Amino acid sequence: MKTILVSLLKYVSLPLALLYGLIIALRNKLYDSGFFTSIEFSVPVICVGNITVGGTGKSPHIEYLVELLSPSYSLATLSRGYKRYTRGFRIANENSNARDIGDEPFQFKHKFPALTVCVAEERMTAIPQLLQQRQHVQAILLDDAFQHRTVRAGMNILLTDYERLYTRDHIMPFGLLRESPKAAARAQIIIVSKCPAHLSVEQKQQLRDEIAPLPHQQLYFTCIRYTTLYPLTQQSEAIPKPCEILLVCGIANPKPLETHLQSTGNRVHSLLYKDHHYFTQDDIEEIKEAFTHMPGESKIIVCTEKDAARLYLHKERIEALALPIWIQPIGIDFLFGEGDAFNQQIQNFVHSMIPPDPADEELIYEEILAVLETTQSIRFG
Repeated sequence: MKTILVSLLKYVSLPLALLYGLIIALRNKLYDSGFFTSIEFSVPVICVGNITVGGTGKSPHIEYLVELLSPSYSLATLSRGYKRYTRGFRIANENSNARDIGDEPFQFKHKFPALTVCVAEERMTAIPQLLQQRQHVQAILLDDAFQHRTVRAGMNILLTDYERLYTRDHIMPFGLLRESPKAAARAQIIIVSKCPAHLSVEQKQQLRDEIAPLPHQQLYFTCIRYTTLYPLTQQSEAIPKPCEILLVCGIANPKPLETHLQSTGNRVHSLLYKDHHYFTQDDIEEIKEAFTHMPGESKIIVCTEKDAARLYLHKERIEALALPIWIQPIGIDFLFGEGDAFNQQIQNFVHSMIPPDPADEELIYEEILAVLETTQSIRFG
């Protein structure tokens, strides 16, 4: 009965999806024609995004880019700061927390202290502000900005989840797409993320045939790499093996992490919350109760780095309760030995746009001032 009801509601939403799709298509047409303003910057701007609602693994891919480029260039990330408690343009500092800048930007700043991390609702005005206040920044990584067409990124990287390819989905609310699959044409790079590590050459070719990348597009495949757990607080003792695990998780899709933790020979109990959930004192008590009532003496609590960003807000209480919370970091690996080709493509793009001498840097600064004046006139008429 429940399945029938869900199917019925889905098809009732079809007219809304058609209307929404028409609106988005018209909007894109107006940007493509130049009727709506889209600003391009002289500094390298790389956008990492998707056209699907839900997680496709943007954060680990951005972190991969940070690790790739930061040895040679001064980088900044620009995010919306989803569900933060503040508004407007902000640059993270050593005192910032998840409430100030959002959980994912906090994660970036916590992992890469030298990285310039900023948040803003309006990317078009935020980039000039960023470049004015941090003139050493040489390249910008835009987090989840594929739909924000007021800024024309020099490089668009589009992620699509292996389990939910955009080619098999539909416009919201009938499906989970933010815009038509045709929007993928704006990307220079398409990455099929969260692939099985053992993806075969035949499966790869089938996916390539289905996605059918255009001549200007490169298609890559990545899988999740789980790295070593580390403690949320210094009180956490060594991890007993094997052990019972309480997985505390507030992300879009916790299933892959559950499967990974089970594969290590541990028994996993899950305490799940909504994506980007800000933990309360009551939640901390709930976590304590669930942990206390788990069987056995050898047991720990595991969370993701994104959850840890929000749990840090209750660090003193967690330490007082002596909760052994361990953080599971994740990275990505490129399949089929194509990581070097991806790295070279990104490095070539950034290098091609870096000013060769101070005179060009002065021109960029003048451009920033001009863009600020333009954006002000667009916003205020």
